[in-house]
Amino acid sequence: MEDYLEKGNQATRNIRTITVMKKQTVLFLCTGNSCRSQMAEGFLRHMAGDRFESISAGFDIKEAVHPLAVEVMQESGIDISDQKPKNVAQWLGRVPVHHLIIVCDKANATCPRVWPGVDEKRRLYWPFTDPALTEGSEEERLAVFREVRNAIQTTIMAWLEKV
Repeated sequence: MEDYLEKGNQATRNIRTITVMKKQTVLFLCTGNSCRSQMAEGFLRHMAGDRFESISAGFDIKEAVHPLAVEVMQESGIDISDQKPKNVAQWLGRVPVHHLIIVCDKANATCPRVWPGVDEKRRLYWPFTDPALTEGSEEERLAVFREVRNAIQTTIMAWLEKV
């Protein structure tokens, strides 16, 4: 009888272990992986890091995250200063991606239509203006970075309500 009870208790422990949910991975893809995709990665990690693993990458990456992207995210209380641009090859075929979100025109044009593990419903295109291309005074450039930051935040919040 004791053996039977012990086997039942072990089965209950195994079921509890199996039911632990694994986070789905969201990849934000951009060309340079220095502004928009980095801000999106930071926002999703901040807003739903308990539900999603947030990563970003690019095809033609820059050397660093744009300092104005870091600054405007800091204004929102999110620190992305430790994030680094990453080449898409770092993730492709190495990390299961559940949602692919492309945030720029050039990446949308060059990104493969088929991504391992991502069906067409989970391959999204959110075209945001590239704030790094803005010319003008520092204040004018910051204003564009803030507009893009706010658009990314609003879009992610709306998406989170659907998934």
